[in-house]
Amino acid sequence: MTGRERILEAALRCFGRDGVAATPLGRLLAESKVSAGSFYHHFSGKEEVAATLYTETLGRYQQGFLRELRLHGEPRAAVVASVAFHIAWCGANRDRARFLFTERPPGAGRHGGEEFVAQNRAFFEEVRSWWRLHEHHGALLPLDFTTAHVLWLGPAQELCRLWLTERVPEPSEEQIATLGEAAWRCLRTPNPEKGVRP
Repeated sequence: MTGRERILEAALRCFGRDGVAATPLGRLLAESKVSAGSFYHHFSGKEEVAATLYTETLGRYQQGFLRELRLHGEPRAAVVASVAFHIAWCGANRDRARFLFTERPPGAGRHGGEEFVAQNRAFFEEVRSWWRLHEHHGALLPLDFTTAHVLWLGPAQELCRLWLTERVPEPSEEQIATLGEAAWRCLRTPNPEKGVRP
């Protein structure tokens, strides 16, 4: 593991336990077992570590989400599977999911902000392109993307928040299937079968 990787792994532990603001740089150095010189070779400070961790973690999620969309030609299958992916990813990457839930993304003009914005733009452009195709063929409603996103993943996101804060047990397969079908019912047109398959 490189020094950079050790710093990011230590940051995930420290930030997940105490939050970015409450984690002193000295603790991050101690947990990563790197010298100050090595740290500053990779990062300008704790804020850049947090921005990098956020962007890289979200990037992993986004890559997996897009892979799931591409696996399914039918929009119903893609919507249902992407809801299941969201829950499975959060379960398989609990520390990273908690970090995304609790910390703010890098802002424009701050460390890592430009990279984060560019990555997010590319992700949402691809999802919008997928959506427009199926909307054009009559399967999906002509929703603004914020509304679509909330209807699609909002309930699954809330379930994951409750689960990862140990307020509810691990989601059952039945719950996951129910949320996937509910998302599809919210997003589909009244007669999606009339749409032409791409």
